[in-house]
Amino acid sequence: MGAFKGNALSFDEVLDSLETVPSSPGEAHRQRIDRLREHHRVLSELIVSTNRDIARIVAKVGSVESPEACELLARLRSLQEQRASIDAQIENGLKALQSLQRRLSSVPRESGKVGGLVKVRHPNRDFFLADLFEYAMKDDGASMEAPIFTLSTKPDLSIWEWRSKDGSKYVKVAPSVLGRATQHDKDILIYVISQLVEGLNRGREDAKNRTVRFTVYDFLVTTNRQTSGQGYRLLHEAFERLAGTRITTDIKTGGMRVKEGFGIIDRWKIVEKSPTDDRMIAVEVTLSEWLYNAVQAFEVLTIHPDYFRLRKPLARRLYELARKHCGHQTQWTISLALLQEKAGSKSSIREFRRAVRTIQNDDCLPEYRFVLKDDDQVIFYVRDMKHLARGLSQRFENDG
Repeated sequence: MGAFKGNALSFDEVLDSLETVPSSPGEAHRQRIDRLREHHRVLSELIVSTNRDIARIVAKVGSVESPEACELLARLRSLQEQRASIDAQIENGLKALQSLQRRLSSVPRESGKVGGLVKVRHPNRDFFLADLFEYAMKDDGASMEAPIFTLSTKPDLSIWEWRSKDGSKYVKVAPSVLGRATQHDKDILIYVISQLVEGLNRGREDAKNRTVRFTVYDFLVTTNRQTSGQGYRLLHEAFERLAGTRITTDIKTGGMRVKEGFGIIDRWKIVEKSPTDDRMIAVEVTLSEWLYNAVQAFEVLTIHPDYFRLRKPLARRLYELARKHCGHQTQWTISLALLQEKAGSKSSIREFRRAVRTIQNDDCLPEYRFVLKDDDQVIFYVRDMKHLARGLSQRFENDG
């Protein structure tokens, strides 16, 4: 057998792995759109990676005129052109699907609650620029690594301290009187970071600003939240917790360390309200310098849109850790005790084991599965069986 070169799948292999027999013309349209979205996510990840490499070269030599930088810039333009073509194909595919639905007077597909996933709340939404984020959402590496957000669904008023196993990273998180920011509150950061990264990928000058303005409705729909009054009230509370939670850390972002304590977000404000019911229409959020540095250095990872369908905070945290540590590998093994520490769980090891087994049985994590073994080792591995087989083949060849 020849040597396996890398773990990355080609786009054709991604399509093959997603292929199922369509049950109707509408399902065939949806399958094609899903495949295009997956291609878009792959291209988005490559664009971020290329931008990250360019940023490193500029930081090192102070110019984009070097041969290596010029080569990367040419690659970046090619990737952006490919993604623009996919954008157009997705838009055309969605128009065709909506037209077919109107002709057939069919009921839009809506997933019910399955295992650890909530239903898709907005299955028949309009797809314009903001909707690119549904399949190109970004999470920052620093907060994926450290357990900054509480897993509790009740107000968490305790001070949380965490240090990495090798002692090189430290985080202290102090809540406000409203409690520590929750794992679900992090949706706001993911949405804002995604907008900034997308703007940087497209070369927009306004993306070089820590303050982002967005419409609340677009945020609620993109993150699969309720658009009722309850959804707006919960968002208001999340803003308050994010601004009130203070962080002290020695973790560098963008090669820089923020030495003073800071809020997860510096500030937020309502810039437009509904004239009839005083509901938020548009808001502005200013990221902390710590998070902003990570965005500018493209220290981010693309996450799956079904992250926002995960009901349990722990399930979301486990997905983050799998995405962070698996990367382009096919599997990652960690002890249950260390996983509990990285997850930021305050429960007993017995209760944590039970919660992990429940999520394992739900089998709800996007992109990854995991198994908790009898010796308390947890093995995460990619769902894509072709990717997994190729990775294992490479591992066996290297060991041989």
